[in-house]
Formats: sequence, C-alpha cells, structure tokens
Amino acid sequence: MSSQIDHLLTENRRFAPSPEFAADAVATAELYAQADADREAFWAEQARALHWHTPFTQVLDWSNPPFAQWFADGELNVAYNCLDRHVEAGNGDRIALLWEGEPGDSRRVTYAELTDEVKRVANVLTGLGVEAGDRVAIYLPMIPEAIAAMLAVARLGAIHSVIFGGFSADSLRTRIDDAGAKVVITSDGGYRKGRVSPLKPAVDQALADRGNGPQATVEHVLVVRRTENEVGWTEGRDLWWHDAVAEASADHTAQPFPAENPLFILYTSGTTGKPKGILHTSGGYLTQAAFTNRVVHDIHSETDVFWCTADIGWITGHSYVTYGPLANGATQVLYEGTPDAPHPGRWWELVEKYGVTILYTAPTAIRSFMKLGREIPNRFDLSSLRLLGSVGEPINPEAWMWYRHVIGADATPIVDTWWQTETGSIMVSALPGVTETKPGSAQVPIPGISIDVVDDAGEHVGNGNGGLLVITKPWPSMLRGIWGDPDRFVETYWEKFQDKGYYFAGDGARLDDDGDIWFLGRVDDVMNVSGHRLSTTEIESALVGNEAVAEAAVVGASDETTGQAVVAFVIVKQSYLNEHSPEGLADGLRTWVGEQIGPIARPRDVYIVGELPKTRSGKIMRRLLRDVAEGREVGDTTTLADTAVMSVISAQVK
Repeated sequence: MSSQIDHLLTENRRFAPSPEFAADAVATAELYAQADADREAFWAEQARALHWHTPFTQVLDWSNPPFAQWFADGELNVAYNCLDRHVEAGNGDRIALLWEGEPGDSRRVTYAELTDEVKRVANVLTGLGVEAGDRVAIYLPMIPEAIAAMLAVARLGAIHSVIFGGFSADSLRTRIDDAGAKVVITSDGGYRKGRVSPLKPAVDQALADRGNGPQATVEHVLVVRRTENEVGWTEGRDLWWHDAVAEASADHTAQPFPAENPLFILYTSGTTGKPKGILHTSGGYLTQAAFTNRVVHDIHSETDVFWCTADIGWITGHSYVTYGPLANGATQVLYEGTPDAPHPGRWWELVEKYGVTILYTAPTAIRSFMKLGREIPNRFDLSSLRLLGSVGEPINPEAWMWYRHVIGADATPIVDTWWQTETGSIMVSALPGVTETKPGSAQVPIPGISIDVVDDAGEHVGNGNGGLLVITKPWPSMLRGIWGDPDRFVETYWEKFQDKGYYFAGDGARLDDDGDIWFLGRVDDVMNVSGHRLSTTEIESALVGNEAVAEAAVVGASDETTGQAVVAFVIVKQSYLNEHSPEGLADGLRTWVGEQIGPIARPRDVYIVGELPKTRSGKIMRRLLRDVAEGREVGDTTTLADTAVMSVISAQVK
C-alpha cells in the first residue's frame, strides 16, 4: 500500500508511574472502561462538570455529517464557566494569573479581579455595538488584558479571532476581512527580546487602504497601553482601554447561549495561501478542553501552579491558557516574552519564582534548551515540578529523555500530547498516574476518543505497521467548519475517507506491537527513497540521538537515482563545539544514521547550520528547506519567526 510508512527506529525504554503519583492522580483507568461502555453518556458526564443555564437533553446530533452538534439544546455562558462560578463558590481570592512581563514587571490577578475586568470590558464592547454573533479581532501580547478580552467577547456570545502578535499588517488584514470583524482590540506594543514590538501601527496599516480601499467592517479599535511607544490615533475610531474600561460599570450579567453558539475563529495557514478560519463552538469545545486539562495535566486547582508556554495566538493558548485552566479554577503563569530574554535561563527562573508544578511546552523549545546545555537549567531550583508535557509536534525520544532527566530530575511523568487547531483539544496522550510511558510516543487516545491508523483504502493497518491517522467518530471539541467555506471544510478533512465517515488529520502514524501510537509527522513530509516510504521524524530522532546534535530537520530532495534522497539540516550542541571541531561531523552523522536505522535512511547530504526556519509557534518549515536542498528559489517566508534565517542557511549550504 502506498500509505504504508516504513518503520525503522526501535525504542524500548519504559517508565511506569510511581505509586505516589498514581495514588493522587486525577485520571483513573476506569475512565477508559466508562467511555467504552457508553461514549455519549461518558461525554455527557464530562459536560455536566460545567455550569449549564439550561441543561441539555441531547448529547450528539450526527444526522448531517460532517457537521456535528453536541449538547445542542443546552445553554451556557463560557465566560461564566471560567470566572463567575468560581467567585460564587468562594474562590474569588484564588490567583488566576501570575503574570510576568519580559522586562520583569509582574501582576497577580485573582479570579474576582479578572471577573470584574471582564464584566467592564463586556460593557465597553456592548457600548461599541458588539452583539452576539459579531466578530472581534484580538491582536495583543501575552498580557492579562488578552485573556480578559477573549473572555469578554465570549461573555457577549460574540466570536473572537485572536491573531498572533507577530503577524504583519497584510496577514492581519486578510484575517480581519475574512472574519468581517467589527472591533479590533490591540495594544501600543509588547516586549520581545528586549525591544518594543509595536502592534497598534500594524493595525493602522492593516485598516488603511492597501491597494483595494480601506478596511470596510471595523468600526472601533480598543487600545491597551503597555509600552508607551508613540502611536497614531484616529479620533472617533480609536479609544484607550484604560480610559474606557475604568469608566465602565462592573455590573454585567452573563446571558446563556446555545451550546453550538460560535466561540472563536482561529486562522491556520492553508496550502492554497488563503488562511483557513477554523470555527469552534461553545459547549462541546469547553467540555473537552476542561476535561483534558484536568486529566492529562492532572490539575489539582487548589494547589497546582500550571504553566502552558503557548501564545494565545495559537490553539494551545486558547485551550490550555484561557479556557481549560480557567474553567477548572486553576492558577497559572502567563509570560510575555521569549524563552531566552533577557537571559537563556528565564523560563527556569520563572519555574523557581512561582513554584510551577506543571509545565506544558513544545519539543522545539526543549531542543533549543538542549542546544544551550543543561548547566543553564541546573542553576535553578526546579524541584516544584511534578508533571511535564509536550505539544506541537512529535518529540524525539532523546529530547524526551533530556526533558525527563534534566528538567524533571528523572522523576516527573511526561505527557506527550497530539492534537490540532482543528481538533480543539488533546486527542492522544498518556494519562499521568495510569499509563506506562514510552519516550517519543503519544501512546493512546484519551477516553471517549476513537482513533485508528489505516491504509489508503481506510483499512486498519494492524500493530507493527504505519499508515494514515484518522479519527473515526465525532468528538465534542471538533471544528464545526471553515469560516464562510463549508465546501472547503468537507474537501480538506472528510473527502478522503468519505465512505467511512473518517476525519483525516494529514498526519502519518504507526502502531507499535502494543497498539500504541507513534506520530511520524505530516504525510506531506514522508519521503520516497528507492521505493521505501520513510518518515522524516524517525531520521530526525536518530540524528538527535547523537551526542553532538541538538536539533535536526530532514527533507526529501529529488534525486535521479533514488527518486528522493534524504537531506538533513543539523544544529550542533554548544557543549560539543566547546570540546570538538565540527570538521568531519557531517560525514560522521551520515554513518551514524546508517548504523541507527539502516543504509536506506543514510542522508545524501548533512548540512551543519546555526538555526532552522521556524514559524512563531515553533514548527519547522520543511518546505523552505526542501527549496534549498533542491537548489530552488526559497518560497514565502512571511510566517517565519526570523525571516533572515533562510538567507543564512542558503549561504551555509552553497
């Protein structure tokens, strides 16, 4: 079968949960049995952990696939679930946000204070004409006002579209136009790597005439003062947050809305260049975001300090910064800056300062810390950490082991989670306290989720084999469509296995001999070498397993002999360079991969580089590396965190 992906890397290490952790864990093995016995009853029970103004009687309506409805006759208010109910339960003094600005300023925001702020912002937005169903664009740094803005929009039954603060005026404009936003909430700027990153000027540019007339739907721009840089001002359109919110009433009653009321649009890059506005609704999304945060991150809301390092511009920041933790009444850290500003130990300093107990971050961040060396985290007291999590892409076994050993003191469980913008919340993960973990494997679908690995015909591949990952049954936090484009929604995600009703995620995966899931990266990144279909993820993992390598990206480049050849781009650890010359390393790594995996996977070329092209959420843009490997003009680099990195790589390769 053409979808069969060859599996060449073997991983035998296992880590059982400690009896102490298991005894106190939120998740239990019984959850799987409950979900298997009656899936809909299981999700109904999870949904009832929320507050419903009008209880639902129907769990799932799948009469018009792929358009699902969950808890459709129930009514709730998402912001009420994240705020008011905790205050009413007597937890108003609990800290919701432990906020740290990049320059070192900080704020502790209680649930009562955040509720008060959200009510005021909701009244301001109502005064600006925002009603249920209207769209509000949010373009803010990681400051408490960003969380308040999202919740205020949700409180009104309106729809937010959070746009990452690093996007350009053009990217901003296409997203504002596509959603037809009525209001934009932004700030004068934010701090990034010691400098002010101006945001209001980008909004002004986005709303101005960009060749086809000024932006048509935005009526007001609400501006948070953060950095006090000079900004332009349009009288009648622009207003300061600190003026308007301070003057607004803190009296606001949260109205209930149907469970299928749209909650947010989040744009993800499409292959056609036109961004896809992924649409999520309220009741099912909040049910699964809160449930997965509770059982996968083992949230004990009275005692834990949770830190998900994602920006709110990405789905991880929606589900595990704003909605999941606040629905669970948790205390969390919110950090404005980058991991290396103002110094490379900043994250570990914050773990020590706030006593972080649960850290949820991306493999790309872990590998960048590996590159710098363990002596940096070793300077800080990380003993408060009791659980580590990984999100964003498959984590190499060696990075997983480093994370456990250096950050987790060989004691903390690690949950390696798989999910997407489209799935809304975690779909595959170990449950801490229940699962015996395997470095590099996301392992098992969470209770209530049905997943399979199939061939091109949609047939189960069986243990020990690789293929295409599919979700075989609807799930509560699933996307409800692509904003304004239902045909594209069906075509992108459902057409391939339409006869079976499977959602196709676009990811390759394999089942090991135990039936556990190992992700092999995007199917687009699978290479065809001499008739073998090889996963980039496995070859990258082999490279990172070498003592010299901190991070690697592998692509398939056209080759007259083999069809495609393996080309690797490698970042070397600083600790290795301190003691060795890089001379001959590239050849040594080619041999190493051949020994670890087999001659078929040996790279044709290994290039030692200083950086890899990454999006601002940390994903490696292999498409651009393929351009370099094949000697082509490098394609569009606008979504990169550092647009100069490709010219540096191109120069190193020539």
